[in-house]
Formats: sequence, C-alpha cells, structure tokens
Amino acid sequence: MSHDTDRRRATVNVAVRGGDDAVASAVGVGGATVVAEDDDPDLVVAVGDEAIQSAVTTPPNVPLLPVTAEGGRHLVARDSLDAAIAAVAAGDRRVDTHPILGLRDGDAVVRALRDVTLVTDAPASISEYAVTVGEERLGSVRADGVVVATPLGSDGYAAAAGGPVVEAGAGVAVVPIAPFSTTASRRVVDPDAPLTVSVERDGAVAVVVDGVRRDVVDRGADLQVERVDSLDVVTPTRTENF
Repeated sequence: MSHDTDRRRATVNVAVRGGDDAVASAVGVGGATVVAEDDDPDLVVAVGDEAIQSAVTTPPNVPLLPVTAEGGRHLVARDSLDAAIAAVAAGDRRVDTHPILGLRDGDAVVRALRDVTLVTDAPASISEYAVTVGEERLGSVRADGVVVATPLGSDGYAAAAGGPVVEAGAGVAVVPIAPFSTTASRRVVDPDAPLTVSVERDGAVAVVVDGVRRDVVDRGADLQVERVDSLDVVTPTRTENF
C-alpha cells in the first residue's frame, strides 16, 4: 500500500475572518470544521485585505492563513482555498514567522504588516532619501520615494518598484521608487536592526503605511522603522506560488 494511501488527514478546526458562506463551504470541502475564534481553532483563515490587516491590531493566538483574490508568494488565492485547507489537514504545510514593523510617530507606533512607504506628495516630483540601518548609513538616493517591505508585502508595491520577493525570515526589502540613477541599490536588511529613512530634500513627502496615508513630512524628517512584533503564517506547501 502506498504512502499516499496510508495518509490520513488530521482533524482541523478553522476560524474565519472576513469570510462568507462560500468561504465556509470551501473550508468544509477542504476537510476542516469552521469554529469560532474563541473556541481554540488550529488556524485562522483571513479573507481579503481588511481581514488580513486585522492581524496587526488583533493578532490571532494561532497561525494565520491569508487569502486574497489572486494570492501571492505568501498568500493563498481565493479559488485555491479548499486545496490549501486540504493540504494543511494532510500535513503539507509549514509555519513561518513574519515581522510586523513599527513606524515611530512621536510617542505612538503605527504598525505595518506589509510595507512602509515614503513618496513625494506632488505628482512628477522627486526627493532625496538616506537609509541608515543600525549605525551604518547605506547611502542616499534621489527618487520618487522609498518602500520598506516585509516578506508578506515584498511581492506588492516593492516588487512593482523593482525589489526582490523576500522569503520569510530573510529580512525586509528597502527599495527606491523610480530612482533618478539606474544604479540605485535595492537591499534586504535585518528586520531586527533599527532602520531610519531620512528626507534630505525640500518638498512634501507622504508617509503611507500598508496603503493608508498617515502623514506628510518634509526635509529633515527621520522616519524610524523596526520590528515591533511577529505573526505566524501558514503556507500550504503543495499549493504555494513560486
């Protein structure tokens, strides 16, 4: 008898954030049972950007399975949810720890699950940014902006700006947006090292955290970004996207 024939699925209890009856049905087709989040589920399925983002302010006590319409490197596509649940139930999955970044704004800390972006506020304008990690100044770049992306966010805006898709645990990506120089570097840095992005040219610069505009700064601003928390994320290994 083959190994696959012998394999038995574990009983998996799943809580759902942001789902509907179709999501509950897909979870059932995958072989899991939908339970309330306070009933000790094995994982939480978060469907859609708002539900995924809720993990920043209300982190689950168990790993998160993030689901979007199209999926991604660390995300499950909505139409593959039943297969993803089946893979998890069969043990074909891993759990990775992803950083949650904090942007210090005075005494407050704004949390980012995906990325922190500085971008010139006026269309078709350019600024200059310096990046320092720990005690090391990595250099400065004239560009439309700079995006600092976690692995979960590295296949979004940062990738569109030419940055790498970062594996869990590999660091955070620091990517210039439309740099004036074609040789501007794109870095992957230690998320546990304090990172500072400084604005070194006159002109309004918008501060955007996970797609939400938070502030406008100008020359002399030093934005400090560092890991403030972590989130465990489930990746079904037989359904992940390369």
